[in-house]
Order: sequence, then structure tokens, then C-alpha cells
Amino acid sequence: MTHPQNDPFPDLLPRLRKRALRLCRSADEADDLTQETALKLWQMLAGTDEIERPEHYAMITLHNLARQRWRGRRPTEELSDDMAQTAPAAPARLACGEARAAISRLPVEQIKVMQQLLAGESSPQVIARQTGIPLGTVMSRLARARARLRLEMDVQGSVAELL
Repeated sequence: MTHPQNDPFPDLLPRLRKRALRLCRSADEADDLTQETALKLWQMLAGTDEIERPEHYAMITLHNLARQRWRGRRPTEELSDDMAQTAPAAPARLACGEARAAISRLPVEQIKVMQQLLAGESSPQVIARQTGIPLGTVMSRLARARARLRLEMDVQGSVAELL
């Protein structure tokens, strides 16, 4: 423990506060940081550890405590009403329902190949093998079915995006 004549605090506290003011956003925050640093230094001096350069130790401790506080701050953003909303599932469900209804109005031979697509099969070769229909016929039925669906549903581009 330090003796009164070796007490580093009277000279050190103003320098710690001056440095803390440069590291903090407010005087209150700087005061808190200075007090926390002084407490850590006092605990070290009161213990069995000997500190050769208390001022140096205190300045490093002050800087480390300030860095811990900076890391602990997470920038926050004010939430707005549109941020709290999730995309509604209704439009996608309606589009799927419309696509299924449009498929049900196709000729029967086109419905069979489109049902394979709805079941998750995307390879015309596999559809041909599963249905026993020649590959060229499967390809033409898919092309005609997609063209009719584009017209009926007024879709630009690929109907495959709907399915």
C-alpha cells in the first residue's frame, strides 16, 4: 500500500479526467471512466502487487476501459412501421391458385405434363420416361402449355417462375 507522501492520486486524477474527456462523449461519462480507472488503480495499489509506474498503469487502464465501452456500444436504428412488417404470403398464394386454375383449363394432354412439373419434376426426359410419352412430344406440350398460360395469366417472360 502506498504511503501518503507517495500517493499518486492528487496529481493523477486531473490528468486522468483530462484524458477521459478526450475519449468520451460527455463530461459525465468521462467522470465515470476516471472514477473506474482510479478504483482499479487503488485496488492494485492496496493489494500485494507492486506497480512501478502508477500513472502509466492508470493511463493504459483508462484507455482499455474506454475501448471496452466503445465496443459495447452498438449503433441502433429507429424502427419504422415498414421495418416491422413481413411480406404478406397472400399474393404468392393467390398467384399459385391462379396458376393451378389456369392449368386445369389446359387440354388434358398438357395438364398431364404440367402436373409433373407441379409435383417437382423439372426434367423433360424424366417426364417422358414417367409418362411414356416421347421426349419431343413432352417438350412441345410443355411449350404450348406455357405459352397458353402466359396469355391467360398475362405474364411477361417465363411462366416457369410461377411454377
